[in-house]
Amino acid sequence: MSALAADGKASKVYELRIYYSPEGKLDTLHARFRDHTMKLFEKHGIENVGYWVPIDNKENKLAYIIAHPSREAAKENWAAFFKDPDWQKAAKESEANGKIVAKVESYFMELTDYSPVPKPLAGGGEHVFEFRTYTTPPGGLDAINARFRDHTMKLFEKHGMKNVAYFNRMKDQKDADVTLFYILAHKSEDAAKESFAAFRNDPEWIAVKKASEEKAGGSLTIQSGVKSEFYKATDYSPIR
Repeated sequence: MSALAADGKASKVYELRIYYSPEGKLDTLHARFRDHTMKLFEKHGIENVGYWVPIDNKENKLAYIIAHPSREAAKENWAAFFKDPDWQKAAKESEANGKIVAKVESYFMELTDYSPVPKPLAGGGEHVFEFRTYTTPPGGLDAINARFRDHTMKLFEKHGMKNVAYFNRMKDQKDADVTLFYILAHKSEDAAKESFAAFRNDPEWIAVKKASEEKAGGSLTIQSGVKSEFYKATDYSPIR
């Protein structure tokens, strides 16, 4: 379920994009975003939300989230961006010694109705970000959204975790009916482990988990259906 704007219309569309850079090219990709791409995104109506790299970045990944007013706007924004002479020049110069992106993954998403709007975090300082993807059994997405809405988010905050944003994929995207993607912020990886240990041992969480699974007739995630990866913000990310 998507978040709604004050006028009742669906809110902006978010796009998660993951770039895989060839060996030795990631710094060049960062430079292109830092010096050119982000400014050109904004020029063409694309909002820069956040840019991250895995802490253990064996695949030379850059993950970022941008936002558009709508899917139609996204199509128009991208078309204008790619036609921009300034982008074409920046792309050509950055690839003078070879391609700097080997593969791209992209998902269009909406904020859940219980998600905070992703924005720079209060309190200053650097954070460790945890990207978590839950895959539910068929028909289980509403139930897991309800559990997060009514219980899980509050318990995360209780145990020192910051809720950054929660997304469901848009209906035409792969596995949209079974996927919840969300981002948490921690002080460090060790702090994340301590927070989750306390969370999982919390009697309130144990009771909530049991009740929700009994109501659903089983686990709300499939076997091996929880994926977690720790990221750090790039130096040019709005969210840090």
